[in-house]
Amino acid sequence: MTIRTRAPLILLVPALAAAIIALVPLWYLIDQAASRGLQAVVEEIWQRRTLTLVLRSLLLTISVTSASVIVGIFCAWVVALSGVPLRSLLLVLFSLSLAIPSYLSAFAWISWQPQLQGFWGAFIVLTFVCYPYVMLPVAAAMRGVDPAQQEVARSLGRSNTVVFFTVTIPQVRSAISGGSLLAALYVLSDFGAVAAMRYDVFTWVIYGAYRAGFNPSRAAVLSLVLVGIALVLTLSEVTARGRRAPSKLGSGAMRARRSARVRFVPLTVGFVSLIIVGLGVGVPVVSVLSWLTRSSYRVVQWTDVFYSIVTSFQIGILTSVVAVALAVPVGIAAVRFPSRLTHTIERSTYVFHALPGIVVAISVVFVGIRLLRPIYQELPLLIIGQVIIFLPLAVASVRSALEQSSIGVEEVARSLGVRPMKTIIRVTLPLALPGILAGGAMTMLSAIKELPTTLLLRPTGTETLATSIWKYSTVSDYASVAPFALALIVLAVVPVAVMSTSSITRARQL
Repeated sequence: MTIRTRAPLILLVPALAAAIIALVPLWYLIDQAASRGLQAVVEEIWQRRTLTLVLRSLLLTISVTSASVIVGIFCAWVVALSGVPLRSLLLVLFSLSLAIPSYLSAFAWISWQPQLQGFWGAFIVLTFVCYPYVMLPVAAAMRGVDPAQQEVARSLGRSNTVVFFTVTIPQVRSAISGGSLLAALYVLSDFGAVAAMRYDVFTWVIYGAYRAGFNPSRAAVLSLVLVGIALVLTLSEVTARGRRAPSKLGSGAMRARRSARVRFVPLTVGFVSLIIVGLGVGVPVVSVLSWLTRSSYRVVQWTDVFYSIVTSFQIGILTSVVAVALAVPVGIAAVRFPSRLTHTIERSTYVFHALPGIVVAISVVFVGIRLLRPIYQELPLLIIGQVIIFLPLAVASVRSALEQSSIGVEEVARSLGVRPMKTIIRVTLPLALPGILAGGAMTMLSAIKELPTTLLLRPTGTETLATSIWKYSTVSDYASVAPFALALIVLAVVPVAVMSTSSITRARQL
């Protein structure tokens, strides 16, 4: 149930602004794709190689997303419902793979298993990068589920497994579908892992077309095809989510929850968790540590490492603040004031998350030269590019937080004559604050490790941890890469801890 009134104008305006910013790449892509005429666009789309790219990209996307859902739901159950000890620590460990860029993880796997290439290499790397996108919202949703229905099902003789799949999973379906969409869009947009593993998909071919410099029109056409696939995925997620909004009506008071007390569960869970953490985090960390022991012909100055850390967090914090500021009105409008307009606004923020960073960056350059020349090659233009890419992360977190929070207090406030915006400020936002903070932390973490957009849009002379890793890895100087890579992984514990704490706090408030 949702409060079905028209969204206030003061809420719709920033939501529309967020949608417009998210659609910036569309201007550039249409301009470039149409430069050779409609006939050339049709011919490019209907080529056999384009169909092959679609099938290869979809195969990787569906496979990684399915695996991420399985691993993500298992990890969410471990930290939310299993009853095993040290669950807070496990949540942090499971989430740490978010801190490792796909290109760094791919290099680590190749250095360990040089024969690992192609589909299976990309599948393994991207699965361990993407599953936290499913785990985090699902874990928060599982903590917020009222155990009353589970207790009734158990009293009727249902086993824990049957209760989990027939009662718990349907109650967190929205979180699963939202996390799955983010994972699928990430796979479509990833370049680092598929390039390192030499698996031809859209992003690699698009990057090659732009790098060659002589065929930007083809790259734009392929990017539009990628946008079309992302649009289909976004609409499919809406169907998977279901029409019934899962927002709570009652007080949402937490009750004592029965954990799964099955013999040998702690040992089994611990073993499987160790494998997941070991493959997702252990392989990259061990590889980076081994790189530290290698010799290099250059000496990395620790002042450069410190400067890269400060710059990375500055960009990440600014990106997360702007993204959350835009995502909050979008999420509130879509969840609390559902209509065709608000749902269209929300979906528009997801579509371009599937584009490679280089396409978004070039699109922002295109718009910057024409409309925003005073800030061209300045920090604000970089923030705009980062926000376009990572806005969906913040929107998904806000939506999940609002759907799992009680609307009873809001309805009481509205029945007492409190205006909608005051209700939002005094009631809605405080209830959703932990989820909003988690979305901000995830956005900051993703912005810190973003590479293509930072390379093209950063102010001259600016170096981040990601650009420093790229600079040295292009010449295979892994000894110089190691300090920056290790700093990125270690410092990522801060936003990961924020996400974990926010998730726990949010569950207690629901």
